[in-house]
Amino acid sequence: MTRVPLPPSMLCLPVAHRALHDRSGGIIENSPAAIRAAIRAGYAIEIDLQLSQDGVAMVFHDEDLDRLTHETGPLNARNAADLSRITLKDSEDRIPTFAEVLDLVAGQVPLLIEIKDQTLTMSDTDGRLEAETARLLADYQGDVAVMSFNPHSIAHMARLAPGIARGITTSAYDAEDWAPLDPAICDHLREIPDFTRTGASFISHEANDLSRPRVAELTAQGAAILCWTIRSPVAEAKAREIAQNITFEGYSAPLPA
Repeated sequence: MTRVPLPPSMLCLPVAHRALHDRSGGIIENSPAAIRAAIRAGYAIEIDLQLSQDGVAMVFHDEDLDRLTHETGPLNARNAADLSRITLKDSEDRIPTFAEVLDLVAGQVPLLIEIKDQTLTMSDTDGRLEAETARLLADYQGDVAVMSFNPHSIAHMARLAPGIARGITTSAYDAEDWAPLDPAICDHLREIPDFTRTGASFISHEANDLSRPRVAELTAQGAAILCWTIRSPVAEAKAREIAQNITFEGYSAPLPA
């Protein structure tokens, strides 16, 4: 399967995790305000996609609404119109659709899109979120790449959008951290076995686990190595000993000269 390389800009500009958010300033993760802030600062942007009940891609990290809004329950139990009316906590922003975010970014900075696991078990998905993602990206003009912890999602993207760079979000998969995910699934995914079959060209790996031999193997095979989530200049310096770029939050990562 043909690999599509990451756009060079995604190896150059630090990636703002869930956009450039600052809750103390009323700028919430994955919100339009955070996206505008990242654009102004000149950073690449990472966002997360979940699927509404009626099949609309929404920019939101969690499966449930509880942490980030005053509503409760699963996001996928609400239709897009309802979700778009929900205000984010400590903010005047509402939950945006993926289409709205694409219109807002409009190619001004690179966009790294994480497709959240819709199964909660890392099993094969029904392909609906992947199909909607591919549909919306078909006419998008700008540097973009997609990734997911669930390799099945990336296999779907290889079929649905073969011209878009794709990667796997990867982790040490400590079973306690990932509970209630089956420990056997953690053991399987830890060694990143699906990189070749999905035609991935990069990974975004847990920063504290970058010394894993499998990461070095993929580097030797020509994979680009990104990492998550960096929260200080000291952590950035350590990560960049291995990773080519970082996903960051909580400080101002330096831009290239």
